[in-house]
Amino acid sequence: MKVLLVEDDQALAAALGESLRDAGVLVESVGHGGEADFLVRTERYDAVVLDLGLPDGDGTRWLAQWRDDAIDLPVLVLTARERWSDKAAGFSAGADDYVTKPFETAEVLFRLRALVRRSHGHAHPLLRLGELAFDTHTASVTLAGRPVTLTAQESRLLAYLMHAAPRIVSRSELAEHVYDRDHEPDSNVIDVQISRLRRKLGSERIETLRGQGYRVLAVEADAP
Repeated sequence: MKVLLVEDDQALAAALGESLRDAGVLVESVGHGGEADFLVRTERYDAVVLDLGLPDGDGTRWLAQWRDDAIDLPVLVLTARERWSDKAAGFSAGADDYVTKPFETAEVLFRLRALVRRSHGHAHPLLRLGELAFDTHTASVTLAGRPVTLTAQESRLLAYLMHAAPRIVSRSELAEHVYDRDHEPDSNVIDVQISRLRRKLGSERIETLRGQGYRVLAVEADAP
């Protein structure tokens, strides 16, 4: 999951960003709505965490512009405003969820994961494809009920493929959503990590479609 954090309180942004990164989330942080507007229109994110009290305009202003321009990525509003009228304004501008400061970082993480999951059409926090299961709350993976140990990067790669399944995911889409913008990999890095996933999960579970990309398949055990 790749998230854009829009928060002008540097201490808060640093603390929240660190907590999200510790949970395996890729986080890019900016402090102004104008910066966020540029990135939302030029980069690809799975969600935005948006503060309302920004130095260059209320966050609802930027959010409303994104929705008017059909930018439909999930947005979690983060604000110190507690009045219902302020919350209503956020939702009316196009917010998908709302967290009031002060907050528990775990709550932000759970809400983000739920927003991203639902944006891909998954209601349940446990993603299943055949015998392969990915718990979006814990980022744990099991195969036929047995735990599978993955690196943080392998886990992000598999999570994105499983969220997207059965859709084919292009190499460029993987690079944009799974890797940091400043450290986007060359094609060989993605190939190596896909190969590692195949060794751990079974080569038949990740299909390569030449010139198109990858997709995860639902593979069941052979009947006895």
